[in-house]
Amino acid sequence: MWVLAGIALIVAGFLLRFNPLLVVAASALVTGLAAGIDPLAILAAFGKAFNDSRYVTAIYIVLPVIGLLERHGLQQRARELIARVRGATVGRLLLFYFVFRQLSAALGLVSIAGHAQTVRPLVAPMAEAAADLQSPERDKTDESVPAMAAATDNVGLFFGEDIFIAIGSILLMRGVLEGYGILVEPFELSVWAIPTAIAALVIHGARLLWFDRRFRT
Repeated sequence: MWVLAGIALIVAGFLLRFNPLLVVAASALVTGLAAGIDPLAILAAFGKAFNDSRYVTAIYIVLPVIGLLERHGLQQRARELIARVRGATVGRLLLFYFVFRQLSAALGLVSIAGHAQTVRPLVAPMAEAAADLQSPERDKTDESVPAMAAATDNVGLFFGEDIFIAIGSILLMRGVLEGYGILVEPFELSVWAIPTAIAALVIHGARLLWFDRRFRT
């Protein structure tokens, strides 16, 4: 019956509003010890569970690191950096990031950038700093610059990743077409994604340059 102590620990921990992760871990530890399992075996079980789900739990490691960097002035350093670049504008900065995002996605590096790890801590602050240089009297509560930075990441990723032959979207399209009796190789889908990516580059690049006009003084 002692092995049921883990359940009581979970109930008590949730009622007292302790950290859920710590409560579950402590409950598993108590249950294992009550069942007579060696402490090293319990630790090995924890390690195996973490390793099996490392792709899911990796975000819990990345986010605290980004939070610590922001707390120690990452966004302020990004603003200071862009302020020292002569000729930097919102449109040019976001266009440069857009090309980088699309090319890296086309090579299969879809996780090398993103909203949490790149746009929020770096790209958006740098774009806002460029906007402040272009138009010092602009409304500081305006969210159009961070919104355009996030949209640039979305468009670059969406129209760039289909060029990579081993991406999930290519395999999904191949499976759907095969279900209708249309046999298409993944390489053919990747090749035909190139004109669409070029069109996205031209259209969204023009949007960014037009967006740049809003901040010219």
